[in-house]
Amino acid sequence: MAGARPHRIGVVVFDGVQLLDVSGPVDVFDAAARRGAGYTVELIGWRSAQVRTSSGVRLAADRTLDEADAPDTLVLTGADDLSALPDAADVRARLGRLVRPDTRLAAVCTGAFVLARTGWLAGHPATTHWRHAARLRAEFPEIDVRPDAIYVHSGRFSTSAGVTAGIDLALALVEADHGAGLAREVARELVVFMQRPGGQSQFSVRQDLPPSGDQRLRRVVDRVTADPARPYPVEAMARDATVTPRHLRRLFQQELGITPGRYLELARIEAARAFLEQGGTVTEAARRSGFGSDETLRRAFVAAYGVPPSVYQRRFRTTGVR
Repeated sequence: MAGARPHRIGVVVFDGVQLLDVSGPVDVFDAAARRGAGYTVELIGWRSAQVRTSSGVRLAADRTLDEADAPDTLVLTGADDLSALPDAADVRARLGRLVRPDTRLAAVCTGAFVLARTGWLAGHPATTHWRHAARLRAEFPEIDVRPDAIYVHSGRFSTSAGVTAGIDLALALVEADHGAGLAREVARELVVFMQRPGGQSQFSVRQDLPPSGDQRLRRVVDRVTADPARPYPVEAMARDATVTPRHLRRLFQQELGITPGRYLELARIEAARAFLEQGGTVTEAARRSGFGSDETLRRAFVAAYGVPPSVYQRRFRTTGVR
């Protein structure tokens, strides 16, 4: 792409947009342009050129969607409040005039919902903020939702995880256009990872399970959550619930969608995570959460968060400021 005409990037903004969804990718493309990448960036207001972000900061778009010319790359930003996203009814029609067959489309965070509403993402893999991944999958079963990915490329479509992952996605697009060398320079300038270690599950807490209205199951769940380190054979759980082991397994599947053993593992992972964030050692976290050994905890942690417990603790215990 170097030496060719400028590569025009349009970033769609709207009232309620997450500011970092906009500023993160824009700063990446700007830093690349200052190093010869040939990018030009303009903000495109969904309905108005005057936009108020979710944090209250006001943005002045260069043009509205009805006035803008078709860019080479169109970036769809997101919002934590999904109700602030552009209306589903006319997303495809309004974006259609800006999207050519060769237009590259990138969605940051919950901007994946906007892209999904066009129908263009059907049959492709995609990701979004971990908090909203289950909803994206439920609303758009034709999309292969990958909740742990930092970003996903599929043909001309790219999607990223939440908020700061828009920076990761923009760096990946710069690398695709101009090579790893330029992307590395930009990453160094912005003091960010060239490739972030681990998936986005390391940033999420355990997804809340649906509440159960069955008091028998609630007794078991509350007891496990209060003291996950105890042994919990399914027979003992069943006695607490005053049901048979077979019926208990059925209750867990019907109410929570998981097995008793899986619930126990999730409760222990959550307990270990809390101990680590409070400054406990890996050995202490393993013992107090019920995993017993460091290695058992390590395997469970890597499976859940994509990183070992010691690495997670270094990243999330403190900012290092005293």
